[in-house]
Amino acid sequence: MRGERLDKLLARLGLGSRKEVARLVRSGQVQVEGQVVRDPAFHVPPGARLEVDGELLVLRCHHHILLHKPAGYVTSRREGPSVYALLEGFPTRDLSPVGRLDKDTEGLLLFTTDGELLHRLTHPRHKVEKRYLVHLERPATREDQEAFREGLVLEGTRLLPAELSWDQDPTRVELVLREGRFHQVKRMFQARGNRVLYLKRLSLGPLTLGDLPVGQARYLSQEEEEALYRVVGLFTDL
Repeated sequence: MRGERLDKLLARLGLGSRKEVARLVRSGQVQVEGQVVRDPAFHVPPGARLEVDGELLVLRCHHHILLHKPAGYVTSRREGPSVYALLEGFPTRDLSPVGRLDKDTEGLLLFTTDGELLHRLTHPRHKVEKRYLVHLERPATREDQEAFREGLVLEGTRLLPAELSWDQDPTRVELVLREGRFHQVKRMFQARGNRVLYLKRLSLGPLTLGDLPVGQARYLSQEEEEALYRVVGLFTDL
């Protein structure tokens, strides 16, 4: 197998446009298998060790990027302001969001190039947990807890059981879902005669925001990727 052009590979890994990475290569900052390569058209052998400025690059089968979404951005390419504007420096062409967050909703938003992983993370059959922080117009009740636990019925469809909890203030609650329907959190509380004032996704399966600042994005660590594949029953070389 001939391998992939060096400039195309570096651009795909998010190091810049083809023109930008070509300049990077010609400047002598790129090494393949320990040797400086100055030709952007050089074909990188599969599995070759690739370094830029002495830093080893990870050649990924798929990209998985975690974004701390701020309010005011839509999960769409066609509308604006778009969450894709926050992914500058990442290879966004083949990235798809794992579910969507409303424009006014904050929190964890995952992007991936792996279609099978995306399907399994979003399909209710796999019951991947999504945890939300919710601020309500009026206090949640024990009756709300029980209704969510039994599986709320929305427009004739029974939802999967959900977990509603709070510490001292029942207007500041956490909700755990195992499916992701259109405007589901807001519609669930609306069905109970309440209104969501603020909504933030805190986690998706094994993933959490950690200390990632609002508006920033990062690649998943290898440990996070492995945990994500494991939770949906996929085992693959990452």
